[in-house]
Amino acid sequence: MANKRGILATTLAVLFLLAAAVPLRASADDEKCERRVHKAEQNLEKAVRKHGEYSQQAEQRRRELEEARERCRHDHDSDRDHDRR
Repeated sequence: MANKRGILATTLAVLFLLAAAVPLRASADDEKCERRVHKAEQNLEKAVRKHGEYSQQAEQRRRELEEARERCRHDHDSDRDHDRR
């Protein structure tokens, strides 16, 4: 049981560090993006607690989290490119 908690704690720590690495500005769109990523993180945590670290549900939630983060990066990069024009 302690090993599962350690794995969960490590996974969550990595996820939060990765989330912090996504540069966000204080615009309304960025706030929406941040909320989407946060919700995806919560969904992953819930799936891990309910179904296990390596369950199909947890894997699906990891993909959704990565998609949310990637969308934020893409939106941020598009905004930055648009600002240069």
